[in-house]
Amino acid sequence: MASTSETGHAKNAANFQDLIEFVTGYGAAYNPSKNSLKIPQLISLKAAADSNLADVISKNTNFNNKVNERIVAFSGLKSFSTRLINALQTTDATPETIGNAKSFNRKMQGKKASSAQTPTDPNAPVPTTISSSQQSYDQLIQHLAGLKSVLEAEPSYTPNESDLQVPTIQSKITDFTTKNNAVATAYTSVSNSRITRNETLYAANTGLVKTANEVKKYVKSVFGANSPQFDQVKGIEFKKPGN
Repeated sequence: MASTSETGHAKNAANFQDLIEFVTGYGAAYNPSKNSLKIPQLISLKAAADSNLADVISKNTNFNNKVNERIVAFSGLKSFSTRLINALQTTDATPETIGNAKSFNRKMQGKKASSAQTPTDPNAPVPTTISSSQQSYDQLIQHLAGLKSVLEAEPSYTPNESDLQVPTIQSKITDFTTKNNAVATAYTSVSNSRITRNETLYAANTGLVKTANEVKKYVKSVFGANSPQFDQVKGIEFKKPGN
């Protein structure tokens, strides 16, 4: 389900279209001197708002996808780490080396990179916990890199299983890093897109909400407070988030 604020942005844009339809219907009687209130400019502003809204949805969907890809990639990491420890324990490694490896594994098992970070609705707000989530995945990568360094320094660690070999571990680290960075990039992209959308809708002097309220005031000034024309537009709501 879309959040109230996201639904509100779309509702403002939809209501603006209703306003445009009404004032267009007034014909020559609707003739404001202020350029931003003229019908071509209203239509252009509506188009910009629609484009910005669509861009947020597209970029947020991409963000969700990148988060999901990261979750899938990391899903088997803890069991994989335990397998590496088990493999090391079948070598000639010293107790100290095994202990070092186990310390990284303990850190790995203690970290919880929760799938709760994934918003499933393409209109849902970007999580505010992205920084802590990103750090958690960063740490998992570092723990695996630490474990790899222990394994590659142990001469007797030469498993026949390709998925337990050091080059495979490095490939996983590279893949994890790529997917983790992709989430951060996607988050930045959708966050910037929301800023642009909010500027179009809510800028103090040029935003859609400000313009819509000025149009309503102009209709009131031309036709009168008790006119049927003003009655048509006065009830069309335009709200800023949190209002």
